[in-house]
Amino acid sequence: MTGSSAPHPDMVPVLALGDVLLVTLQGALHDEVSERLQQDITQRIANSTTPVSGVVIDISGVEIVDSFLGRILAEIAGSARLLAAQTVLAGMRPAVAITLVELGLTLPGLKTALDVDSALSLLGRTPPSGAADRPEAGA
Repeated sequence: MTGSSAPHPDMVPVLALGDVLLVTLQGALHDEVSERLQQDITQRIANSTTPVSGVVIDISGVEIVDSFLGRILAEIAGSARLLAAQTVLAGMRPAVAITLVELGLTLPGLKTALDVDSALSLLGRTPPSGAADRPEAGA
């Protein structure tokens, strides 16, 4: 079917919450998808009609981060910073943090937060209304 607006299954959606972009990563990301995500975020920041001041990347659904994805995350933060936007990495699992340290990846330019609400607070934004009323996953 032509003209469909459904995203490609290998694409990661980039959502706008006011002047903040929210990206939620799930599962393992192929290298091509990671590179496309980097391009998508950079283009969204540069081409937005409303200035983008922040990018929140939620990795709570990611169990493994390799050196390539770590480099892509650092490059996203670097590109965003050059375009006057801050990047916050939210929801990092302990095993992912340990892996990043073992790989020697410091992720310069990335702030971290325990969850998306905390990431939005770091950027000086309030979570979407009703976020505090949602039950936690698995509760």
